[in-house]
Amino acid sequence: MQLKADNLVCSRGGREVFAGLNFSLSGGEALVVTGRNGAGKSSLLRMIAGLVHIAGGRLELDGGEADASIGEQSHYVGHQDSVKPSLTVGENLKFWARYLGAGERTIDSALQAVELAPLADLPAAYLSAGQRRRLSIARLVAVPRPLWLLDEPTSALDVPSQNRLADLMRSHLAGGGMIVAAAHGPIGLERARELKIGPS
Repeated sequence: MQLKADNLVCSRGGREVFAGLNFSLSGGEALVVTGRNGAGKSSLLRMIAGLVHIAGGRLELDGGEADASIGEQSHYVGHQDSVKPSLTVGENLKFWARYLGAGERTIDSALQAVELAPLADLPAAYLSAGQRRRLSIARLVAVPRPLWLLDEPTSALDVPSQNRLADLMRSHLAGGGMIVAAAHGPIGLERARELKIGPS
């Protein structure tokens, strides 16, 4: 499997955010997108996920499911944690598993992977920012998809949680998965390649 970007152009609100962006990513590889605020890091992730229109160039995923879009073969974890406060921790994850077309058999193991299993019956409204982030990350485990798109993945996470996320990312890559992450600093993947957007 390979993700390829050829001469990508992003335009938001009539303003060209970036142009002429090229990269390729194969199974087992991670790409960390860096750059100043406003350079287009988040826009690139949302473009790959199918949430932002491609103003120019081409974006392709070779070797994936022929009838599925790139977004349908991806997990996108953005700045906003997609958590319903009125549902319990477990119910939130069950909702996403059903919505994304997976069964419930992976719910317990996913909560254990992010150390939220003891809080499965707690309403999500009582979670801290870090716990909400961990619940969003649990989706990556509960519903396997080849491409992870992570926007500032370590945001709100304490050091032990950052280490657990790094382990999950390494496991995903070891299984042939791919990761594109927007970040201002290291995310715990020593062999990740860097794609810098915008001026130095």
